[in-house]
Amino acid sequence: MIDVPLEQSLIEYPCDFPIKVMGLAQAGFRNAVIEIILRHDRQFQAASIAVKTSKHAKYLSLTCVVKALSREQLDNIYQELCDHPLVVMVL
Repeated sequence: MIDVPLEQSLIEYPCDFPIKVMGLAQAGFRNAVIEIILRHDRQFQAASIAVKTSKHAKYLSLTCVVKALSREQLDNIYQELCDHPLVVMVL
């Protein structure tokens, strides 16, 4: 993995940035993801989430497109999602 200093970025802000969040298909997972993202992007539209279910319906994959304003904002979203107990993986 390439470590890019905070003052440099490979992304041009602001931009629409997709975040894929995977977790067990259980009650509360989708709402937890929405709450986290809304804390960092007040304009996020939950209705825009693309949902995919795994082959045996054990996992859900949520693709959420956020309005990325800075690397710090994206880092905070990723960190909070990764720290949540219902989240298995964030890409």
